[in-house]
Amino acid sequence: MRDRLSTMNFFTGSILGFFFGLFFGAGCALALMYAIYTGGYRKAIEDSLREEKSNAYRRWRPYVEKRLKKETASSEVETPGASHSDSPLSQ
Repeated sequence: MRDRLSTMNFFTGSILGFFFGLFFGAGCALALMYAIYTGGYRKAIEDSLREEKSNAYRRWRPYVEKRLKKETASSEVETPGASHSDSPLSQ
């Protein structure tokens, strides 16, 4: 009888531990990551709308512009002569 009760307590505790650890742990981690993501996104929008740009904005802007030009050029090279009306999504 004693072994059966200790086994039931072990399974009950492991089920509760699994539930609290997985569901609440993963849920809290996802909520935290989402809060960090949206906070960073809001800050980026605030910085871009400012009249006077920050030092970081001025420092990173040439790199971003160069990367955008490279991506635009590579997408034009991959599909020469293809227009947006040719895509299957536009039909």
